Amino acid sequence: MVAIPSWTDEELGTKKRVALWLVQEVGVGSVFTKEQLRAAFDGVSQVDRRMRELRDHEWQIDTNREDPALDPREHRLVRQGLPVWEPGMGSRKATESVGAVQRRAVLMEDNYLCRTCGIGNGEAYADGHGATSHLDIARRQITLPSGGTEVQLVTECNRCRVGGRDTDCDLGALAAALAQLSTYERKMLSAWMERDARSFNEVEKLWGVYRTLPASARAEVRGMLQ
Repeated sequence: MVAIPSWTDEELGTKKRVALWLVQEVGVGSVFTKEQLRAAFDGVSQVDRRMRELRDHEWQIDTNREDPALDPREHRLVRQGLPVWEPGMGSRKATESVGAVQRRAVLMEDNYLCRTCGIGNGEAYADGHGATSHLDIARRQITLPSGGTEVQLVTECNRCRVGGRDTDCDLGALAAALAQLSTYERKMLSAWMERDARSFNEVEKLWGVYRTLPASARAEVRGMLQ
């Protein structure tokens, strides 16, 4: 295994050094602050910008916008991306950024609602916890019936993006599951798709709330029905 260079090597570019600092000093899953980053690169200009550029290379660095548990000054290294310190990797972008026009188009197609939980932008979550919702554009890998894959854009809120990283969908498997439905089930599902909404009865709503509870609370609720 080839040893990676030290983040203290000043002959490397700032972006490469920041990536190495995150790997060697922070670690995946750990939280760091802007102050810690700037202190490590004291006197280096635009170090914050170089860190943000790592997101173009598959690095996932969350702020409190993606993860409400973080303080506004904090970041979390969620995923290490491309090794930008290796020759040729620093100029290779993993994905193109989503432009304003494309962003608006995706939001309109999704009716300005999170496709995972259905919440709108700036709304309070039903459980009353955390900040209000913020809609953003997420990339989702889709496996096509042909066997190929493509990345499609979808609207998701900040909370669902944190909980559903790397979510993908196999359209071939979905087609097989649809084929197993009865005529009545297919008509019912088709009606939900036409309305782009599903109504829940009271029992289903209570089931949804129950499923979000911790184990001890679920046991207590079960006891209420005995």
